[in-house]
Amino acid sequence: MMTDPTTPLVEAIDGQLDWDGLFETEAERELEVGSGKGLFLLNAGQRHPEVQFVGIELSRKYARRSAERLARNGLKNVRVVWGDARRLIALQVPDRAVRAVHVYFPDPWWKKRHRKRRIFDAGFVKQVARVLKDQGRLEIATDVESYFEEIRELLRSDACFEERPADDPLQPQHDLDYLTHFERKYRIEGRPIYRARYVRRSGPCSEEPQP
Repeated sequence: MMTDPTTPLVEAIDGQLDWDGLFETEAERELEVGSGKGLFLLNAGQRHPEVQFVGIELSRKYARRSAERLARNGLKNVRVVWGDARRLIALQVPDRAVRAVHVYFPDPWWKKRHRKRRIFDAGFVKQVARVLKDQGRLEIATDVESYFEEIRELLRSDACFEERPADDPLQPQHDLDYLTHFERKYRIEGRPIYRARYVRRSGPCSEEPQP
């Protein structure tokens, strides 16, 4: 694992991540899968300084860009991890480690031969159930209705999750007061956005996945 001392960037070299060493203190943590340019991490980190936010981003360029933005804003409660979220969550994030997992506008991988690259599949759902605390939240947003329905079907078939009403989007108070840059773009264009929230049921609910 490599950390740039000038930014909140952590590079997961060879898939290694020191989860416990990401922050100097202990606090409730939330995890974003696919943090992109880091707008969610920026806004959430500013609004909730008592919470530690960890974003995992596959693109090194975007991971570094978002980390630099966080550093400019002086946020100490946010880390950006450059690496493969699917692998890192399965192998490096402990059981019951986070109170929320956020997945916003995941790549739909439109071509049929690329569908296997989609983040959401049965294995990923079970790993999310493993790392979430009891009554922890899985928050989802996408502009792709067909993908949204596939995600909902996966979660309906997993005994660990119960669907709850998602929050309605708030009226933005400034130009960057949006969930992500994708949400900003699509709301300005008037395109529909599909949102869902799932809560992890307390206690054992299904066979735990193996790494």
